[in-house]
Amino acid sequence: MPPLQATAFPWCADSSKVDQPAPPDFIINVQNVHRSFGDVHALNDLTIQVPRGSISVLLGPNGAGKTTAIRMITGALGPDVGTARVFGLDPTSADGEEVRRRCGVVSAKPSLYDRLSGWDNLRYSAELYGIGKGPSADNAIRDAAGRFAIEHALDQEVGGYSTGMKTRLALARSILHDPDLLLLDEPTSGLDPESAVAVLELIRNMTSEGRTVLMCTHLLLEAEGLADEVVIMQQGTSLEWGTPDALGEKYLPEKRVHIGVTLPAQLDLLSSMPGVIDYDASDGGAVVEVRTFDAVPDIVNRLVAGGAMITSVSPFIPNLEDIYFAIRREKGSSSDELPPPEAPTARPARSRVAEMAR
Repeated sequence: MPPLQATAFPWCADSSKVDQPAPPDFIINVQNVHRSFGDVHALNDLTIQVPRGSISVLLGPNGAGKTTAIRMITGALGPDVGTARVFGLDPTSADGEEVRRRCGVVSAKPSLYDRLSGWDNLRYSAELYGIGKGPSADNAIRDAAGRFAIEHALDQEVGGYSTGMKTRLALARSILHDPDLLLLDEPTSGLDPESAVAVLELIRNMTSEGRTVLMCTHLLLEAEGLADEVVIMQQGTSLEWGTPDALGEKYLPEKRVHIGVTLPAQLDLLSSMPGVIDYDASDGGAVVEVRTFDAVPDIVNRLVAGGAMITSVSPFIPNLEDIYFAIRREKGSSSDELPPPEAPTARPARSRVAEMAR
C-alpha cells in the first residue's frame, strides 16, 4: 500500500492558505444596545451584525431577548443606549417607514383575521404594502401562497386553519411585497416535521434570490445546516457570534479523528506515535486527538506498516449543538437552565436539514 498523502484527506488542508473574504456589507448593525422595561433589563450590551444575503440565526433559551431584538430592528422599540441601523438607517427615526417597507416580518404568534379567508387576508396585506388590487396583486398573492404550499386553502376561513397552515399563511404574507430583509421569529412553530423541513429549505432559497434573513429560534436542530452566522444570546446579551465553522474552531479546537480497525489490539501503536496527543480505544477503533490533521496520513501509514487493518478514517466535526454548549460552558449559563449533554454528538456540520428530509 503506497504511503498516504495529506491531499487524500481534504479536511487536512491548511486553512491559512484559503483566501480571506472581503469585509461583509452589514444589512443589520446593532451595536452595544441596552433596553430596559422598568427594572427588567431585556437587552444588555447586545451586538448583532447581519451580512447581506446571509441567514443569521439568534440562538438562545426562551427569555434570552430574541424577540425584543427583532422589535428593536423593526423600530417598534428604541434603544436606551447604543445604536441600531438597518440598511444604514435608524428604524426609530423618520427613516423607519423606509426600513419597515423593505422588511418582511413573521412573529412567533402571527396576527391573522380568522373570519376572513386566506385570500382576503393576503389581499388586505397587499393593499397595505402598496401592491394595490387587480392582476398584479392577484399574481403576487398566488406566487407567495404557492411558495409555502397554502394555495389550496386560500378560499377557506383562516379560523379553520391548523397552526401549521396559519404559519404558512403568515410566511406567504411576509414576502408579498418582495422584501430585502426577512425577520422570522420561530418560523416553524406548530409545523409537523415534513412541513418544517420544507419551510427551512424555502428560507434558504430566499437568500439565493438576494434576500437577507434573520431568524430567531431556540431549536438547535432547526438552525443546524441553515445558519451562515449565529448569535448566541443569554439574558439579553450576545455571548458570541460568527460562522459555525469559526466558532467551532475557537471553542472546540481539539482535532480528533476516528480510525476504525478490525482488532482493538492493533491500536497499541498509537501510544508512541508522533502527532498523537491522546486516544480513546473501543472495539471498533479509536477516537484519536492529533496535533494537526496533516499528521493523519502518517499515523495511518504507521498503523498499516505495523499490521493494522484499517476500515475507516473520518474526522470528528463539531455540530452546532456542541458549539452552543461549549460557548455556554465557557461564558457561563444561568443555574435554572438544562446542563449540556455529557458528550458531544460530533455529527458533521450542515447536514441536519438533509437528515430530517430523509
